[in-house]
Amino acid sequence: MIILALGIPPLYASIDKGEHIDNRMVVAGYVVMRISLVALWIRAARQDPARRSICLTYAVTLSVGQIGWIGIMIVNASLPVTFLLVGLMTAVELSGPWLVETRKGSAPWHAHHIAERYGLLTIIALGEGIIGTVASLSAEVTVEGWNVDSIVVAVAGIGLTFGMWWIYFVVPSSHLLHANRRRAIRFGYSHIPLFGAIVATGAGLHAAAYYIEQHSKLGSIGTVLAVAIPVGVYIGSIYLLFTLLVREWDGFHTLLLALTGAVLAGAVALAAAGVSMAVCLLVIMLAPMVTIVGFELVGHRHAVEAVRRQLGDAPH
Repeated sequence: MIILALGIPPLYASIDKGEHIDNRMVVAGYVVMRISLVALWIRAARQDPARRSICLTYAVTLSVGQIGWIGIMIVNASLPVTFLLVGLMTAVELSGPWLVETRKGSAPWHAHHIAERYGLLTIIALGEGIIGTVASLSAEVTVEGWNVDSIVVAVAGIGLTFGMWWIYFVVPSSHLLHANRRRAIRFGYSHIPLFGAIVATGAGLHAAAYYIEQHSKLGSIGTVLAVAIPVGVYIGSIYLLFTLLVREWDGFHTLLLALTGAVLAGAVALAAAGVSMAVCLLVIMLAPMVTIVGFELVGHRHAVEAVRRQLGDAPH
């Protein structure tokens, strides 16, 4: 991970120049991580003869993927070609587990432990967003001192982050995965847009801090959109995750999503009307609150019934 992180500055510098992508360090760091995983699958194959075919298939698919990434690094292509190749290799990486799980059968795993790991990664990603916002604001406060916008952005960022944390855990993932392990693939893959939205929200909050410092090229509307869009994707991903696990759609969720969309659209409209960007962030902070209030008042009963139906239908 350290190697990969060291490669990010030259990568973005090369993108800014618009010539060839300098992805050597990033690819090297990624391959080191994935090759370590290959070694673990080979070890598992040796220690679990009954599932050796599954473990070796994982090792082979991962190895093929790393050869592809190294090839992209060696080619040193132009920006459009590199993005095309990266998209292709990303598809290869994502298809590997799906092919193994659907063709070879599943390796053993503990549903409650896996659900906990995903939850902890969600918390870590949300925490990084707070760290970035506070670090940026602290630089401004050290020079200029506290002002209303700085306080509002800090409150909105922390309130939004805790709201996003809260609604992630309205989905009883561990119980549903334990009852029906065949939904593991959809559970895992549905977290990709969810994690991406968390990171993008943190980047948007960081951009808001830069806006207050007057170090941003984004205007007020652009800054608000940089937060509102990923927040909307994140909340939508939570409802998608719930729906994929219980395999049914709750009409009450439609109402909550509509109200959430209205809150986010309202924040953008306020920015367009000239309202302070910081105040617009306070409005965005209310978006997760729609789900929190809805589930606390009504939605939790719907969720309990949906889970009961799934647990009753699940194979033992």
